[in-house]
Amino acid sequence: MSRAPAAIGEADLHTHSVVSDGTESPAELMRQAAAAGLRAVALTDHDSTSGWAEAAAAVPETGVALIPGMELSTREGFTSVHLLGYLVDPLDEPLLAETARIRESRLTRAEEIVRRIARDYDLSWSDVLDQTVEGATIGRPHIADALVARGHAATRSAAFAGILHPRAGYAQPHYAPDPLTGVRLIRAAGGVPVLAHPGTRGAEQVVPPARLAKLVDAGLFGLEVDHPENRADAKPRLRELAARFGLEITGSSDYHGAGKPNRLGECRTAADVVARLVAEARGSAPVLPPE
Repeated sequence: MSRAPAAIGEADLHTHSVVSDGTESPAELMRQAAAAGLRAVALTDHDSTSGWAEAAAAVPETGVALIPGMELSTREGFTSVHLLGYLVDPLDEPLLAETARIRESRLTRAEEIVRRIARDYDLSWSDVLDQTVEGATIGRPHIADALVARGHAATRSAAFAGILHPRAGYAQPHYAPDPLTGVRLIRAAGGVPVLAHPGTRGAEQVVPPARLAKLVDAGLFGLEVDHPENRADAKPRLRELAARFGLEITGSSDYHGAGKPNRLGECRTAADVVARLVAEARGSAPVLPPE
């Protein structure tokens, strides 16, 4: 991938394909991006870059620029914290080793959750595999889809609100590094890190300034403020923190195809922010349509 010589424009910087927990192939996601009128989109599957090649191959057909990325799982105590890592080197050995460890933990965690659920519901590991493609990062969304297929939940969202909710007693965490390690891993791989959907739990649960300061010192680029699941009361706080720490504000849909109600392109990142993000990257580069 050669570095982009021209401006990309605004972009939706957070989407998922079947490589993680989306419902569309990387190529189909690119076609949907074109249908949504997007000029650029980032593919950010969980802990994986496996969808990059297929998405890149669809750029000439769709006319949509691709910003390769991933959503890196991290954990602060008992709280899951996600980092969007853009334009990393997909062959960076420390990042590869850490994402492999995360995916393996996701897999064993998913198998244990299914064993627990199977004590009370008709569900098997084969049911979950039926909801995945080869090489996918298997996680709770695939279990949710299996529960829907078995008739135990009406939708993926309903499965998460019911059987897969922590209060039901079946779920358990998987391994993930702490956020500071995550930011350092992304930067060391030449990428640009952004804190994903940091306002989903409301203003009172936004990352504390002292903790955010450490992430900024390690190289955090921005906060994903414009996201459909960030609560309205949290957004002013996030904008205040972004201004205080000199962080960029990004916007993304967190599109999962049929897996979530989020609409592709409903939240976007401004063209000048996209340009600054690309300029900071050293690991890889956007894939542009032919002129």
